[in-house]
Amino acid sequence: MSRAQAESVIKNIIREIAQECAAKGQAVSETLVAFMVKAVVLDPSNEFNVDRTLTKDDVQKLIRICVDRLLDTRSPALDTVKMQVYFDMNYTSRKDFLDEHHRVLESRLQPVIREITDSRARTREELESLYRKIVSAVLLRSGLGSPTDIAVVREATAALQSVFPQTELGTFMSLVKKDKERQLQELTMIVTGIRLFNKECGKGGEGIDDLPAILNEAVPATTQNVDSEIQQTTKTAFTYTALIEKLQEMDNPEGPSVQLLKQALINCRQHESFLRVLLNDVIGCAQQVEMLESQLATRMEQLQVTVQSKTAVPTAQVYPQFIHLSQIWSGFQDEMVLLSVLSNILVSLEPYTRGHRELFSEEVLAPFIDGVEVKSDEDRIKETSGGDNRVSLKKEEVNKHEWLFPETTKNFNKLPLQYKGYCGWALVTSDRLLLPANPDIGVLKYREFYYAFCNKKAAEEFASDPEIFIQQVAEAAKRSPELIQLLELHTQFAAITPYSQSKEQSKMIEKPKTKCDSGTQTDTHILEGNIVKNYEWNEWELRRKAIKLANLRNKVTHSIQTNLSNMRRDNIAQCYPPKESTTQTKTDGYSNVPKPQIFLANIRGGELSEPTKMQKIDLTIDVTQT
Repeated sequence: MSRAQAESVIKNIIREIAQECAAKGQAVSETLVAFMVKAVVLDPSNEFNVDRTLTKDDVQKLIRICVDRLLDTRSPALDTVKMQVYFDMNYTSRKDFLDEHHRVLESRLQPVIREITDSRARTREELESLYRKIVSAVLLRSGLGSPTDIAVVREATAALQSVFPQTELGTFMSLVKKDKERQLQELTMIVTGIRLFNKECGKGGEGIDDLPAILNEAVPATTQNVDSEIQQTTKTAFTYTALIEKLQEMDNPEGPSVQLLKQALINCRQHESFLRVLLNDVIGCAQQVEMLESQLATRMEQLQVTVQSKTAVPTAQVYPQFIHLSQIWSGFQDEMVLLSVLSNILVSLEPYTRGHRELFSEEVLAPFIDGVEVKSDEDRIKETSGGDNRVSLKKEEVNKHEWLFPETTKNFNKLPLQYKGYCGWALVTSDRLLLPANPDIGVLKYREFYYAFCNKKAAEEFASDPEIFIQQVAEAAKRSPELIQLLELHTQFAAITPYSQSKEQSKMIEKPKTKCDSGTQTDTHILEGNIVKNYEWNEWELRRKAIKLANLRNKVTHSIQTNLSNMRRDNIAQCYPPKESTTQTKTDGYSNVPKPQIFLANIRGGELSEPTKMQKIDLTIDVTQT
């Protein structure tokens, strides 16, 4: 079967699964169905061989299993998968959020901008209509007030007329389309800056919200909401962990299903991971708002100094400041949008945790959790910290690997720990139990990956045969496919890439440094020298220097610099001027020869009776007479 045919078959399977779920009253996205198909095929208990072509019976079996899993309303594992799919589809990095927001705004403004740039207004009424469209475009792009509010329109029109009077429409119409769009953008920024400055001076500001004040209230409130969600989720995870450990120690456990509890624990840990991503973005918002407020205050002060109640201010001084002021305000608007998106994601994640909360409510767990010590992640790390709990490098199976410790490794806290900081040994020995690892015990570096463990015994056993444990973790992830995203097992499952790896590939991780080169150098002379370099005891040497300086005063220095020697070095040549020398030769002599002159007379002839007698007369002066 070719690749195109295989893709067509998979699309048909996904479409049929989605249709069956919809027919049974459960609408599912194709992305979720595709993830579930991969999960079912990977699960070895379903006995699907990926190396051979699926038969018709295999396809029907695959569809049936996927539909059953997707319709299971009391499955924490399905809720976790849905949560991962939702977060992967809706969350992107800060830059991508803002780029998409700006792209959507520009696409919405395109019809208005196109009307302005394509206008061929000629009459007075058409020009006035074009000017009103420019005012509307400026208001829509700036986001400062509604174009339907008369007070806002009047204020924006007055600000625009001070920068771009209606008499300039003729020049505007003569520009090409790109120049028109560029000028509209500049006009928007200048008008926005003017209106913001007028609002600061108390002379305007209709329809302009106080974004800094709103953000100063919204950011702490969002941070508090995320913090409370994290505390609630981690508290539930600690309870599930303690109960699972108790039930696994019992020979015949009575109470809730251990497998469902593990699925619920994975759900909590995944929810916690997503919440920490959101919290990090909210903290970034808070830092950005603080920086923008500082820039806004500084720019307002500079504008006050520039204007100072002057009747006229040079545009070259004030327009760039208005543009910068508009850019600062645009930053506030971006933070509002970003905070709104993060709040929506925070609210949307909550339904995916509701299933296990209802399944394992406090009333249900109270009889079984009574008398059990619920430990937090910090408590577990404290219990396993200290010299006695560290890996002993004396053992042969441990010593053959490289181990990293806080005091001997630079950037130790920034190590990219495998399995998202959970213990791989516990995932295998306790059948997918998520226990936090303690890096202080020792971090194992194996094939350029870093593994941390929950206790000393786990570290030693894992180091005895890392390949076996790594393979068993991958097998555990096949039985619980939601672990692939949570533990970022994209190296074992190349078809599924976690959001953090695909969205943040540009972030470089600092490598740990356990060795460094160092050197010392001892000075030859510890004390400062008092030697006078120019001192001379010989008076004859002083005389020679004086004569040399006296001769140099009468010399001319020439320097030449070419293209090849430019900016490389100075070439200097010094030489003595050439002596003036003359020679004397004999005096030039010459003679003047007279020019021959001959006169011919009687050429015209005489009378008719007499013949013509021409006479040749030599008029040349003799040489002696010259």
